[in-house]
Amino acid sequence: MDSHQIFSGCPGSAKYKTPTITEKICPVCGNVIELFSVDVSVKCDRCGFEAFNDTQDCIQWCQYAEQCIGKELYEKLVKNKMKEES
Repeated sequence: MDSHQIFSGCPGSAKYKTPTITEKICPVCGNVIELFSVDVSVKCDRCGFEAFNDTQDCIQWCQYAEQCIGKELYEKLVKNKMKEES
């Protein structure tokens, strides 16, 4: 199997290539906040609370993540994870 087959067929990258949507309830005002899998964070439309995307997974440990989802998105998501942990 060549690297092209790995990157085009990785099941973990599907949500980045075809974004999925997740709903969170704002802990401040109770409003529904919609986050796409490629969003780093989204502000609540009602109160401005910043909700972070916590559904990132394989990008944290896969050695091919940057090649798989692209450098720009990879760096954006890794930066978000570091911000979330601090």
